Amino acid sequence: MSQPLIFEDHYKKLGFEVFSNKNLEIINSGQFRPYIKILLIPAGYELTVDFKQYAPKRTSLFFLTNQNFTIEKGKEGAILLYYNRDFYCIQIHDKEVACDGLLFHNIFEIPFVELEDEEASIIKELFQHIKNELEWKDSSAEEMIRTYVKQLIIRATRKWKKQNIDTEHIKIPGSELDIFRDFSRYLEIHFKEKHHVSEYADLLHVAPKTLTHKFKNLNLESPNQLIINRILLEAKRLLFYTDKPIKEIAYDLGYEDPAYFNRLFTNKTGSTPATFKKNYNSGKKYNI
Repeated sequence: MSQPLIFEDHYKKLGFEVFSNKNLEIINSGQFRPYIKILLIPAGYELTVDFKQYAPKRTSLFFLTNQNFTIEKGKEGAILLYYNRDFYCIQIHDKEVACDGLLFHNIFEIPFVELEDEEASIIKELFQHIKNELEWKDSSAEEMIRTYVKQLIIRATRKWKKQNIDTEHIKIPGSELDIFRDFSRYLEIHFKEKHHVSEYADLLHVAPKTLTHKFKNLNLESPNQLIINRILLEAKRLLFYTDKPIKEIAYDLGYEDPAYFNRLFTNKTGSTPATFKKNYNSGKKYNI
């Protein structure tokens, strides 16, 4: 089994794991959940991210923050790069690479980018450079690794835009992209306490009707539905991965009336929180 490669300096941490049949249990254990994660997944793998299953037909990059992931099927060639915000903060560097709200925390919940062969070769080379720096442990390794991570993110952001917001189904003009990204970022930060479109419109300095119309014109789900979707996703995570009682989950998500939360969950998912937990709650749980 390949030994994990780790850079640590005070609060900063970055790690590099090469997948094998022997370490998939560790990969799937949930211990990497607190980190920002970039996964290089070859064709032939099957994985679940939160409650969606993926079977990439091409080599793909997955960009995960708080999502839970499980490798269902795969052998060799996959890589997990993980790091904390002290090593590379998405928000601090986002003015340079513009990935937050697209690769990370996007309202489509599309966490992956498919790579053509030529691009896959370039990306694999960047991963190899990171691996080399971790092995060499030179005094300049930290800055070199951060440079390679930035290149990974820039290349993937360009590809994500091309694959997801410049298609026949969704076309977001450059002038509108910032409000889309900003809404995604604010939603990820505030969904537990801000449940109304007007609260996000205030953060974006637009009228609620204007925000709703912008999303409608872009052929996106309404801001209200996107807010509900994010709340329900977190509710499912808490139901599936923790032993928290439903009442406590309701409080965690900003609902002082657990009965109202129950009705919302049931209306939107077709099952009560208790039924969802019973039907889906198998396997290991860990605190989140």
